[in-house]
Amino acid sequence: MRFSLFLLCCLLATNVSLGYTKVQLLPVKTKTAKAILKADSSALNIRQFNQDSLKAYSKKPEFQYKEAAQDISWWDRFWRGFWDWIAHLFSFNTKKLTASALFWQIVKILFLLLGAAALIVFILKAAGIDVKNLFSRKSTNAPIPYSEFFEDINTIDFDTEIENAVAKHNYRFAVRLQYLKCLKQLSDADLIDWQIDKTNNVYINELINSEQRSIFKILTYQFEYIWYGEFVINAAVYNRISGSFHDFNKQITHERL
Repeated sequence: MRFSLFLLCCLLATNVSLGYTKVQLLPVKTKTAKAILKADSSALNIRQFNQDSLKAYSKKPEFQYKEAAQDISWWDRFWRGFWDWIAHLFSFNTKKLTASALFWQIVKILFLLLGAAALIVFILKAAGIDVKNLFSRKSTNAPIPYSEFFEDINTIDFDTEIENAVAKHNYRFAVRLQYLKCLKQLSDADLIDWQIDKTNNVYINELINSEQRSIFKILTYQFEYIWYGEFVINAAVYNRISGSFHDFNKQITHERL
């Protein structure tokens, strides 16, 4: 009995001491390692371009990027150089020019434009083209005894009609008669198959001889430029064109014989 009371007292004393005990957990402090910057001591291998190899590659055709000159005709090269010259002539930096220099640059351009206009007028005058009628929408009145689209070349007395047109100074119509006479010569020589509804380009393509085709093509362009362009020409221009038609017709007649 006494032993039981002793155990009970011990348990009560233990509970009382635990009730007044405070347990406090403190954070554990750890030391952080500091970052250390280390320099890269590895050796660098600097590589250079091989100049000899570059020169060798630049001489190979597959690395030549220049435009092939043989693919461009002399006519195209002329106009390309001309327009490059025009672009260089009219290109200037206004920010780098003073007011006085800019004024004289504009004056120079105006003089160049006036000179170009005078040159064009001179060329047109030399070709026998009336400059006043060049930009006029009104057609030049000329007596046309034959229909433009329905002409039977086998029923026209060309020598007589050409002589009458020249006597009346109607050189534009005389050129048309010269062209129709040329078509009749080609048809009589069986070089073309003349039909009233065919175009001039068809006749050009029907010529087998390349030399004849080239000459007749030029004569066709001259005729179309004067007739359909409605340009008035003078006697000197007509005589040059008439001579070209005469030489061509003479060549055709000689081959027939």
